[in-house]
Amino acid sequence: MNEWLIIVVTAVSFLLALILAPWILPLLRRLKCAGNILEIGPVWHKATKQGTPIMGGLIFIIPVTLIGLIAAIADAVRGEWRLLICLLFALGCAAVGFTDDYVKVVKKRNKGLSVVQKTLPLLLLIALFLGALYTTNTITNTIFIPYLNLRVHLYYFYFLLMIPLLFFFVNSVNLTDGLDGLATSVSLPYTISFIIMGFFLPGGGSNAGITIFAAALTGGLAAFLIYNFHPAKVFMGDTGSLFLGASVVALAMAYDLPYFFVIGGILYLLEGLSVVLQVGFYKLTHGKRIFKMTPIHHHFEMCGWSENKIVAVFTAISAIGCLLALWGMFYYRYFNV
Repeated sequence: MNEWLIIVVTAVSFLLALILAPWILPLLRRLKCAGNILEIGPVWHKATKQGTPIMGGLIFIIPVTLIGLIAAIADAVRGEWRLLICLLFALGCAAVGFTDDYVKVVKKRNKGLSVVQKTLPLLLLIALFLGALYTTNTITNTIFIPYLNLRVHLYYFYFLLMIPLLFFFVNSVNLTDGLDGLATSVSLPYTISFIIMGFFLPGGGSNAGITIFAAALTGGLAAFLIYNFHPAKVFMGDTGSLFLGASVVALAMAYDLPYFFVIGGILYLLEGLSVVLQVGFYKLTHGKRIFKMTPIHHHFEMCGWSENKIVAVFTAISAIGCLLALWGMFYYRYFNV
């Protein structure tokens, strides 16, 4: 693996996103692609964020896709299909998100697609994604537990577990995109982790495509953060958050390491679990709540934390989770202890 290539890819993706942003933002404004802030969040969001363009995820999706396609073609020539499968999965999820955003801003249906309309295509995409990885021998029917250096064979129960797990995490990234710069910031330690993994995991050149994808995503997100940081000039929308969510799980599955998006993606896990626990507790107790508001970043907002403080703390937690996940990987797998 050539470290200079990865540096160049990251820089090119960053610059392409920076070049695209001044074109995409005015276009989104002219097309009136601004979502209506719903009442489910803190009341002050409607006053401060109303009218901000959505679908801004295109700013990083376009350069990541262009770079990813070039790398996927190069991989395919060598008979390596992982990157192409991951990229198609991410783009498929982005298409679902784009449809949801389109319904919100053009059809003026503030809640976008219905739960069924959004869930069914995502489950289908996840099933196809896992099927393609299994067919190409990228994944097996085992789960690696790093800190015990243990592999648990699940046989066909593997798919019964992984389909809902991937669905949960794709949507948890979507839920994390609720504050200026939050989903972008907490995802950067995650994507950087996969750049690091590409240099050290067994496989050598076969990992090049996935590492390039992680580098392109890192550069694109870093550029997007300039426009998404508080006060945000643009939101990534479901277009961006579902692309990002799919990319998060795809990077881990490309190495057959689903534990990584559970530990490295600890922030996504907490965001998603907070909603599940809140809804379940509310129904069981007929109206009582665990948190002041969910997803959990809204709870801390209601406690008086500023958006910048929440983003900083959550990003630090994300970085710690990624370090723990990397330690588990290298200590038990790479060094074979």
